[in-house]
Amino acid sequence: MTQENKSLIVTIVKKGVGDTVIETSMNAGAKGGTIIFGRGIGIHEKKKILGVPIEPEKEIVLTVVLSENAKLVLDEIVKAAKLGEPGRGVAFTLSLDQFAGVAHEMLEGLIEEDEPGENTPSSTTNETESPE
Repeated sequence: MTQENKSLIVTIVKKGVGDTVIETSMNAGAKGGTIIFGRGIGIHEKKKILGVPIEPEKEIVLTVVLSENAKLVLDEIVKAAKLGEPGRGVAFTLSLDQFAGVAHEMLEGLIEEDEPGENTPSSTTNETESPE
């Protein structure tokens, strides 16, 4: 389990807006997200067809971020999904006490170390050699 302070951003939006939420959160520093489909109704969504209430489809986007980045990512989500407008959705954060299962975080340091760079043998030259 990772011991860094993490937060979960939960965003509930109309179907079709979840991809915007994930793209925006990743541009703001998140590593990814998960979309779960659901149904629900708010005060601005009381629609009926032939007298039968319709429960609009929703996308619940779960995004885990470092706690220090949670406000920045949340603010960007609010802007992109227009959550300040009535009926557009809601977003909130939860502190995570324990968290496990993110392999890319464990591998991130290894990948960066293995990438070829300026200090690899193929890219360095021996400046003490004399020209022939």
